[in-house]
Amino acid sequence: MEHNHQIQQQTSAFKIGVLLNSVFIVLEAGYGFASGSLALVADAGHNLSDVLGLLISWLALWLGQKSANAKYTYGYKSSSILAALFNAVFLLVAIGAISVEAIQRLSHPGPVAEWDVIIVAAIGILVNGFTAFLFMKGQKHDLNIKGAFLHMAADAGVSVGVVVAGFIILQTGWYWLDPVVSLLIAVIILIGTWGLLRDAMNYSLEAVPSNVDQQAIHDYLVAQPTVNQVHDLHIWGMSTTETAMTVHLCRSTLDGNNEFLEKLNKELSSKFPLTHITIQVELGKVDFETTDDSI
Repeated sequence: MEHNHQIQQQTSAFKIGVLLNSVFIVLEAGYGFASGSLALVADAGHNLSDVLGLLISWLALWLGQKSANAKYTYGYKSSSILAALFNAVFLLVAIGAISVEAIQRLSHPGPVAEWDVIIVAAIGILVNGFTAFLFMKGQKHDLNIKGAFLHMAADAGVSVGVVVAGFIILQTGWYWLDPVVSLLIAVIILIGTWGLLRDAMNYSLEAVPSNVDQQAIHDYLVAQPTVNQVHDLHIWGMSTTETAMTVHLCRSTLDGNNEFLEKLNKELSSKFPLTHITIQVELGKVDFETTDDSI
């Protein structure tokens, strides 16, 4: 029930976020072109990428709830990993486009309508800040939701920078500051995107998720009564919220094996962030010279 409630909250957050940001994009891009502000146009382009990212993350959230079938035996849970990876790559493309345009404008800066820039960017602070707030709770446990949160939080920060730049231009007439702010926007996006890209790549390569301590799990298994060897311990993310583990355990006896497995599964699930556990038990020890696939 709690999980379903979280899904409903996240779905509502996506609906509100997409609607608010779509309206804001039209407003920001229109004022940006009308006022000649590259900072506003650049931020509108970034917001467009965020809306697309929100839609992709929303789709991944929906797909993750679909049941497994004969072809996709784990269901579509890993779609959230693809969504996070796509968002990161898409943002990198946006960074390149913003940077190229800003560098070109830097050599030929032009006047901008400062008050239009300030007012529209101030609205952006409210829109992006509120949308980020909607994802604040869920981003702590889901890389897919974290991607949405980081985008919105970064946009709110960028809008603050645009407002500050607008006031400075109003007082000084430093029109070159507009493309400089655009470059700063690109740097901020890059910083926020890098961690998302790294984590998404790790998930895609089935690395051990950063919130899982593999050595602690290994030590816990070794410490179990009758267990004299642990090998082929593999841990990977099935999705951005669910982690799978498989392991071979060698026991000195197979007495009470069913009870042993049931108890161990419950303890592992409660002590570690593992949601899908597969344990194979063998009698005695396994001889192997290398440890390429074991720990």
